[in-house]
Amino acid sequence: MRAGTVWHLGVKELWSLARDPMLLGLIAFSFTVSVYAGATAQPETLNKAPIAVVDYDRSPLSERITAAFYPPQFLPPARITPDEMDARMDAGRDTFALVVPPDFQRDVLAGRRPAVQLNVDATRMSQAYTGSGYVETITSGEVRAFADRYRANPAPPVDMAVRARFNPELNKSWFGAVVKLIDNVNLLAIALAGAALIRERERGTIEHLLVMPVTPFEIMTGKVWSMGLVVLFACALSLRVVVQGALGVPVGGSRALFLCGVALHLFAATSIGIFMGTFARSMPQFGLLLMMVVLPLQMLSGGVTPRESMPGWVQTVMLAAPTTHFVALSQGILYRGAGLSVVWPQFLALALIGTTFFGVTLARFRKVIGTMA
Repeated sequence: MRAGTVWHLGVKELWSLARDPMLLGLIAFSFTVSVYAGATAQPETLNKAPIAVVDYDRSPLSERITAAFYPPQFLPPARITPDEMDARMDAGRDTFALVVPPDFQRDVLAGRRPAVQLNVDATRMSQAYTGSGYVETITSGEVRAFADRYRANPAPPVDMAVRARFNPELNKSWFGAVVKLIDNVNLLAIALAGAALIRERERGTIEHLLVMPVTPFEIMTGKVWSMGLVVLFACALSLRVVVQGALGVPVGGSRALFLCGVALHLFAATSIGIFMGTFARSMPQFGLLLMMVVLPLQMLSGGVTPRESMPGWVQTVMLAAPTTHFVALSQGILYRGAGLSVVWPQFLALALIGTTFFGVTLARFRKVIGTMA
């Protein structure tokens, strides 16, 4: 391999990418708007859910319960009449409607167990599922606190001291931003490398390379380092400007160590992209193939769902995927501040998997090049 040849082939790929506005737009969107939206638009988070209260009791306890619902989980409760409740829910104006029965406070103080009715608009599935638990917890807590003030011998309080590590506020945007960044690194690495090969084939420039004194190894290496460099630079910029800057997500570990892990993962991911590009004959075919490969890699790598909750055979199979180890080292470094002494097994696994994928892809690439010669 001649280093100069590999360098010029990689520069050629960078110039080719610079003339493709669609791919440039995809890169910019993926590492800015996509990361920000993935962090702030968490569908499972209860945020400003509309709630109404039908208060038959009009007691200090019912007022206390009503006042306990406030932003950001809920909008300020609307005080409505029974006749308005069904109409408002039919119109989709309220997700929750809480009905406090008559003599509610008197029954609570007498030691009885009065029932409070909660009506839920279950068409808003994510809010309905999460919010019902919130409403039950808030209502029960307020009733318990109110009743303890009037008991002669209230039960001694027993509190559980919960300390959340790495994310004390349980802020889901911290998790969403990093996961989205990891997903986009994987997606763009595979897409750009595969598109680089498809672009050569569609424009006919691959035939020009075949008559030049270059080897398939040099051609492939030029594509790997150039496309990997683009994604690495975009990832570093997104981590600093979007994740840490715009979203204010703290990074627990070394950014340099994380970027080293990104570079190692890009070695494997770009090889996968070129391997896929040798099978696709056009960009539409490559796009369909991309969806079939990238989506399972993202869903089963441990970023969206913890690996421990997956079937055992899925966990075993996914150990052969570079994304599994990349997600593990990224979360260890960025969330927990892990050093190289902790994440070295993931680095080693990425190096072995990347070398294997590169070798398999090179063999396939040589075969394809041979049929075109």
